[in-house]
Amino acid sequence: MNLVSLSIESIQIGQPLPFVLRGADGALLAQKGFVIRNREELAKLVLRGRELCVDTDESGDSHRAYLAQLQRMLIADTSLGEIAAMKMTAGEQGGGTRAGKTLPAWSELQLRATQLLRSPAASDFGGRFQALHDELARHCEQTPDATLLALIYLSAQETRMYSATHAMLVSCVCMVVAREMLRWPAAQVRQTGQAALSMNIAMTELQDHLAQQTQPLTSAQITAVQEHAAHSQSLLRQLGVADPVWLEAVGAHHHRAPGPLAKKSAAQQIARLIQRADVFGARLAPRASRWPMPVTAAMQASYYDEEHKVDEAGAALVKTLGVYPPGAFVRLASHEVGVVIRRGTTATTPRVAVVTNRDGMPTGEPIPRDTGMPPWKITGVVAFKDIRVSLPLDRLLQLV
Repeated sequence: MNLVSLSIESIQIGQPLPFVLRGADGALLAQKGFVIRNREELAKLVLRGRELCVDTDESGDSHRAYLAQLQRMLIADTSLGEIAAMKMTAGEQGGGTRAGKTLPAWSELQLRATQLLRSPAASDFGGRFQALHDELARHCEQTPDATLLALIYLSAQETRMYSATHAMLVSCVCMVVAREMLRWPAAQVRQTGQAALSMNIAMTELQDHLAQQTQPLTSAQITAVQEHAAHSQSLLRQLGVADPVWLEAVGAHHHRAPGPLAKKSAAQQIARLIQRADVFGARLAPRASRWPMPVTAAMQASYYDEEHKVDEAGAALVKTLGVYPPGAFVRLASHEVGVVIRRGTTATTPRVAVVTNRDGMPTGEPIPRDTGMPPWKITGVVAFKDIRVSLPLDRLLQLV
């Protein structure tokens, strides 16, 4: 054991530890991935261990990343104040290895989608949009559980690139539901994904701003939100989209039109499914002014229509994703907490990876559980804000 003392200021509050935290005598204070929520908790750890230390034999990558960052700051003539305030964070460890070539780098897709939807140009929109949509569609078909896990997991914490992340989530949810449950023709599934991905193109930048805004909406913002469906439809025409079903679905995706899908046109069916998935995704996402809602509340909002009756499209969504969809956090009968990684044989028995044990401590490595077995039956959902351990998305995707 090679212990190196850490400054208390190098520990980032509210972020998962990228290393095992030990005391001066080497005693374990906190596992890698544990989230220290406030300064009081940090002070208690210092008292327990006399000082904070990291074992460089055990956490060498994190420690080397810290030293490398310090060296870069010195070379760049960074001020002493900034150097003193430098935090050792999980992000310095580098990316994980994805399990298989078919899993995308979701952070790159988020960035691509944000850049495309914020500043679309007629000169290259068609090619860029279709490339993005086709990649999402491929992952929805080949690895639907991993795709849902990634986008639901990201949506519960994303505010900077909220609009694009939300559009990708709704698009993928709709394509999975349309293909697996509603059995729509391939062409209609494609139109569904395209319409959902582009539904908010006229207000992408505004949506990102509103996700971080704590003040009430201004009258101009309210008007923009109310009119964005028609504006998005018009903008898509200007960008070269000519598919009438795609365009009509975008223009109608906020219409409150409950009722049997069989009595609707193809565009109206798509618009209704998007509307239900949009409600689901919006409730999962955080805002600067509020925490994300529990997944069960998001599901319930999608399941019932404007007349408080079971909605056909909403019911198809819940049956496809399950009551506890991939990316949701749940509590088990064993008092463990886990994240859903794969849908199960029934809507209430998904596969779960346990991340904290019955005492609330991180497990280190996720432990697979079959919630169809009585000892690991799901007893309820856990709000994202109450999860005190954070695992890199790549590690979760490797378990799917």
